[in-house]
Amino acid sequence: MIGSGVLVVAATERELVPVDRAELLVCGIGPVEAAAATARALAEQRPAAVLHVGIAGARDLPPLTLVLGSEAIYCDATGPLVPACALPHPALLARLRAGFPEAHVGPIGTSARVGGGSVDVEAMEGFAVLRAAELAGVPAVEARVVSNEVGEPDRALWRFDDAFARLAELLPRLVAAARQ
Repeated sequence: MIGSGVLVVAATERELVPVDRAELLVCGIGPVEAAAATARALAEQRPAAVLHVGIAGARDLPPLTLVLGSEAIYCDATGPLVPACALPHPALLARLRAGFPEAHVGPIGTSARVGGGSVDVEAMEGFAVLRAAELAGVPAVEARVVSNEVGEPDRALWRFDDAFARLAELLPRLVAAARQ
């Protein structure tokens, strides 16, 4: 039986803040950890929806931009037998788009290494979380806050603290939109 709550999944504790009427899961960094932890949580908790959040690198998007994933592309996978992308639940994505009209909507690439994909927005867990939710029959969507330009070698220019703060500010509204 599927529950009524929203499961908020993020790779690290810094990407999560407590939100009323939402369960939180730190899934770990990278696609393997994310898939395993998310699958386990889905089996145990059976939430009504999954909201995967975090920070991301991007090309041609300014730091602190909110990105809603139109698809999660698995950049490390090749070949016809491996699913290349996982799609967000259409109604869930539509609710977030309505609640955040300023957000950039587009594909988010998943790679186990920084700079591992050719997608304009990249992170490390999205495909794994969305695919686990898809296999469990639970609606899911990915939302990221841009922290840095992909390929920027000077990590002092990456705006981690600002991106974490922006995500913490947005998270209650993201959960509220996902619950509608």
